[in-house]
Amino acid sequence: MSSQVIECSFLHRLLASVATVALLSSLTSCTFQQSQSNNSAVASSNTGANSAEVKTLVLRVGFISSESKLPIGPEGWALQKGTLTPALKSLGVTEVKFIPFVGGPALNEALVSGQLDMGLYGDTPAIVGRAVGLPTKLINQTRVGQNAWLLTKKNGPRLVSQLKGTKVGVAKGTYPHRYLMGLLEKEGLTKDVSVVQIPSADAKPALERGDISAYPFAMGAGPTLVSQGFSAIDQAKDHQGLVGTGVSVVTENFLSRHPELPQKWNQIRRQALQEIKANPEEFYQFAAVASGNVPLAIAKESYPLDLYPTQPFTPEGLKLLDSTKQFLADQKLLKSDFDIKDWQIPNP
Repeated sequence: MSSQVIECSFLHRLLASVATVALLSSLTSCTFQQSQSNNSAVASSNTGANSAEVKTLVLRVGFISSESKLPIGPEGWALQKGTLTPALKSLGVTEVKFIPFVGGPALNEALVSGQLDMGLYGDTPAIVGRAVGLPTKLINQTRVGQNAWLLTKKNGPRLVSQLKGTKVGVAKGTYPHRYLMGLLEKEGLTKDVSVVQIPSADAKPALERGDISAYPFAMGAGPTLVSQGFSAIDQAKDHQGLVGTGVSVVTENFLSRHPELPQKWNQIRRQALQEIKANPEEFYQFAAVASGNVPLAIAKESYPLDLYPTQPFTPEGLKLLDSTKQFLADQKLLKSDFDIKDWQIPNP
């Protein structure tokens, strides 16, 4: 099914994105209260106080993917190695269920409605969600320096300046959206480029048909399409402050019942990273298969090992996080401002 392409000014597209989450925030109180009631009921049954049945607790973790059934990083590595769930046994966790989402806004909705306990996704949608009152706490930054590739079709524009007067597609509310916003502003093209909402799954055919002149692709998809003949006319890594970061958040509801989770989760992640850096080729094999059996070269370009910080928070990562939040605030695209320090869970 082809998606409807909605044209509007660049600023209005992101405002629409924020408005969507803002609308969700108005429902957060009653929805989340219902979620707490449901989760409390589950928690009660998990205690086994009135039952001799085996205790169960499923940790539901959302992540962003169009292909993979596991997040490509230490979290997914630990699960497929069989070490993630046993390491969480002391918390009562009997299963970790990773649930893929096509974008950050959809993951935010799942957090609001109580369908998830944790989320692994880009900084832009996470910040927007927090700014409208999404009750989460920041556990760590999963990736620091996420690249994005601005691609055009064969024989299309070869310079960013040549996008003037054309349509550029983007999946709103994602870190490539943040990159595109910053790039157009730097190039003075904000008012001269018509930005249209197109899901990432529909971007390739839209480029091929000529419906749009360019599209910013995330890791995995970007290098793959370049190998197929599409042209990369710009990359986020070439601009200070425009690369993305990934974050891990946990709902305040789940955290209140399992306060040990952040420290345990970060310990597991650190151990998995040690294994990955000791076995880089095995990790890239995992990443290639998880990405839909892409060539190893694509996996290596998309997921360099230095993308994954060993510590939960680093000075560079926090600087990028503040930069993204400040940019959104300057553009009046946040429902409310907040301090990152108040959001993050301090290192033990």
